[in-house]
Amino acid sequence: MNKYQYKVKGIDYEVEIAEVEGNIAKVNVNGIPFEIELQKPINAAKHPTMTAPKVQPPKPVDTAPAPAAAPQAQPTAPAGAGNPVKAPLPGTISDVKVQVGQQVNVGDTLLVLEAMKMQNNIESEYAGQVTSVVVKQGDTVMEGAVLLTIA
Repeated sequence: MNKYQYKVKGIDYEVEIAEVEGNIAKVNVNGIPFEIELQKPINAAKHPTMTAPKVQPPKPVDTAPAPAAAPQAQPTAPAGAGNPVKAPLPGTISDVKVQVGQQVNVGDTLLVLEAMKMQNNIESEYAGQVTSVVVKQGDTVMEGAVLLTIA
């Protein structure tokens, strides 16, 4: 396994590449497992610890916009207008308690983030209306990822 140290916007990340098959890589980021899709497959001949890519038929081109949230990629900007609510630490979304259009008050629980086997209630710091919910139950998020926005 290859280990790398990265710093993104002042936050340190330890990335461990567990396995690469074609354009799918299994990695651990700060101990959290992710399965990511590479834009271009890695040449397995140059990396003997990696398996050769499997040939798959091309996927049909989808002209619809990509979903706002995917477990593998976290947006860096809010999807809706308003104040972004960001993940205070990396973890997995175990429950989303609000919907777009819902009114919230300061202190209301917006969602539950599981990190290090602990349930963390993410509470609203703003009163207003939820304008976007970027994550869903089961999504894995990194520290600083936008979870939802409130206007």
